[in-house]
Amino acid sequence: MSAAARKTFPKLHNAMWPGLVGKGSPGAEPFLSLDKMLELTVNANVDGQKFDGIDLFLFDPHIPIDLSDDDVKRLADKVAAKGLAIGSLVAPVWPGTVGDSAMGSPEQRAKFVLAVKKACRIANLLKAHGVRKYGVIRIDAADGPTHWYDDPKASTKKIASTFREAGIVAAANGERLAAEGEICWAGMHSWKNMVELLEQTDMPGTVGFQADLAHTYLYLMGYNAPEHALLKEGYSTAEFDAAYKTMTDALRPWTIDFHVAQNDGTVHGSGSHDKTGRHCPADDPNGKLDITKCSGYWLQGAADRGIQHICWDGCMFPNATLEKPETWNTILKAMIKVREAHGW
Repeated sequence: MSAAARKTFPKLHNAMWPGLVGKGSPGAEPFLSLDKMLELTVNANVDGQKFDGIDLFLFDPHIPIDLSDDDVKRLADKVAAKGLAIGSLVAPVWPGTVGDSAMGSPEQRAKFVLAVKKACRIANLLKAHGVRKYGVIRIDAADGPTHWYDDPKASTKKIASTFREAGIVAAANGERLAAEGEICWAGMHSWKNMVELLEQTDMPGTVGFQADLAHTYLYLMGYNAPEHALLKEGYSTAEFDAAYKTMTDALRPWTIDFHVAQNDGTVHGSGSHDKTGRHCPADDPNGKLDITKCSGYWLQGAADRGIQHICWDGCMFPNATLEKPETWNTILKAMIKVREAHGW
């Protein structure tokens, strides 16, 4: 595609949290610094096209949630000086951080909402700086399916109530919350559970869904919810297409944030992170997904839902893979193809 004909939206972002998630705990690989992740992002180049921005994890040691105003501004200056924008922010909603379980006690749920409030403070500082003009705040249930199955109806009701309270805080700060669809999160571990939770939360336009190609592939297979499986091993292309349409038709209206990724049909955990849909390199020969085609299902009407960027998620990639320049050029090339096919 000629430079003159290139589409400019959605903007292409790289996630910074692969340097943190599943890293730094006993037995796991060490963290990669934010500076290193920025360097890898800035250096990626495909025929003169580069990443437009980054998405951030508000978590030690990258960005402590109580980072001072001045330090947030210094962070914004650093990112802007590299020619990058900041998009979505991940709020630290989990036990052991400032947050806690969205289906726990009143005190735990209040901590969850506090984590969102603190994330909104940083979001506002970044917006005032001018480095952040789009994106959402990402959340999840901060608890696992095992606990949810103790009392599914009551658990979903509690999570929805917590999400509504957090949504009120977000809306007051001009923010939207995107709940990450992932098989390791309580009440969000299947596509049907996720739809039910969003419907009970009942804040369309404020509390929505973050779709990730790797995670939602496991939705199809019913990994943690066999009763909601749409496919069985050995499926045909026609069966996959029908199942993918069923899932995306249900979740796309709620989708306000989107991660490009690849999955090989397996689950993976690292360090303290539970097993979930494995993120694979964009060119993994065992990848189950046609990245460009599958992205199109989620990106239909994306601009109308306020999506202005998409992000690559390489969560729990080994550090050796992250530190290879060719990893990022291959990823960027895949994302450019998605934008050329489905952007505007």
